[in-house]
Amino acid sequence: MPRYRLIKVLLAAILFLGAQNWAAAQFRDEAFSKGNYGTEETESADSVQQLFSLKEFMLGVAHKQELKIGTLFGGSTVFIGAQQFYHKQYWKIPVSYAGIGAGIGAGINAHKNGNDNMAKLYYAGAGLVYWGTLMDGLLQYDKGNYPNPGKATIFSILMPGLGQAYNGEAWKIPIYWGALMGAYHYYDTNNINYKRYKRIHNEATTPDSGYSENISAETAKYYRDIYRRYRDYSTVALAAFYLLQVIDANVFSYMQDFEVNDDISMHISPTVITPGTDFAFCSTGPSGFGLSLGFTF
Repeated sequence: MPRYRLIKVLLAAILFLGAQNWAAAQFRDEAFSKGNYGTEETESADSVQQLFSLKEFMLGVAHKQELKIGTLFGGSTVFIGAQQFYHKQYWKIPVSYAGIGAGIGAGINAHKNGNDNMAKLYYAGAGLVYWGTLMDGLLQYDKGNYPNPGKATIFSILMPGLGQAYNGEAWKIPIYWGALMGAYHYYDTNNINYKRYKRIHNEATTPDSGYSENISAETAKYYRDIYRRYRDYSTVALAAFYLLQVIDANVFSYMQDFEVNDDISMHISPTVITPGTDFAFCSTGPSGFGLSLGFTF
């Protein structure tokens, strides 16, 4: 397998596993609770809970218990329509399967007839229906609980910037989309140049190919490798910006519950310093007078 294809496969696997693990682990209610951390109860709950429990997922879909958003979303990526079943919107399930099946079937038929462009469109349509099914289930989940860190994170997984919009931080959307589009632009440009110099190198090193350009095989090989390296860097940047906006949506959704006070002040008052108290430098000796200094921020 060529190196650039291997990099693409690895990046796709990292993105998929990262999304799954984020949905299964980071969306746990315990991870976002404002309780007393460090207690035996919270440490035990966090240490023994599984990333994803198929049993828990099945019991939830059967309406025998409530499901966390990460568990529901993670299972629904495989069991299509599980979210709609959980929300008791059964009529949407055959619609989703019909749309996905029709797109895949039409794509296979178009490919057999040699119309690859139409086949790609049909496959894209099937993928769009699949995406819409996941998005629909997410929109129906726990509408009254805002902000929900898990919901914000999955929004960003399904559509970059959507988690920021959910958090009320729409001003971040052009920043992330600009970064993603810039990374893709450089990827596309470098990929075009890579293919060009790869073709020139192949022609220059193939006997009787009719090669007539004024670029030597060594020069073509040099630029081919340069543009391939830059294209790989662009792919890494594209994946990094995507993951960054997912993390941003999760973190800032969680931090919206934090109380931020604009009152920054300093208080000085006289006090009696008694040995053995927090104000004293020693545990024995006479009491005395001093000043107490306090900060509020």
